[in-house]
Amino acid sequence: MNNQILFIYESKSLFDIFSEIEDNLNFKVLYLTKKEISKINFKNYRDYLILSLKNLDLSNMLLLENFPIKFTKLLERINIEFLKKNFNEQSNITVSKYIVNTNSREMILHSQKLKLTEKEINMIIYLSQSKKPIKINELQEKVWGYQSKLETHTVETHIHRLRKKIKEKFFDENLIVSKKNGYQISEKK
Repeated sequence: MNNQILFIYESKSLFDIFSEIEDNLNFKVLYLTKKEISKINFKNYRDYLILSLKNLDLSNMLLLENFPIKFTKLLERINIEFLKKNFNEQSNITVSKYIVNTNSREMILHSQKLKLTEKEINMIIYLSQSKKPIKINELQEKVWGYQSKLETHTVETHIHRLRKKIKEKFFDENLIVSKKNGYQISEKK
């Protein structure tokens, strides 16, 4: 079993059904009352869903409103919600003081978002995974797939354009720094 938790809000019969088969599920099942929901700190739970028959206007909530519903369909919906949630969480990568969302191809700082190309995302992520400067030919090979020894300014051109976009949006001139032996992501400031 993993760390996924399904909170069932104010539906004891539904909770009883899930509890009976919990050993065969890939999530833990907990019952949640109206009194408990206001006291619980959901930040303590990394991977959870709240299953409810009433709209509670909470994040990570799965509202059941179309009845009747087959139990297998309900289980499928729950598992899909857990998968979507995990997929979205895995798509956010922290780079310096920014969040880079690989799904939406955006670089985010507070509420500001900068649209990036796939190559820009790949370049930022590749640079962020190294503590040492990355040489141009390594970026050509790993990000663009170039393996020739021909002189090309593809990397320098992309770095220049990316720096310009970041400077215009976030007023940050120092995210990607040039070193004598390559490019590197600067530390958080």
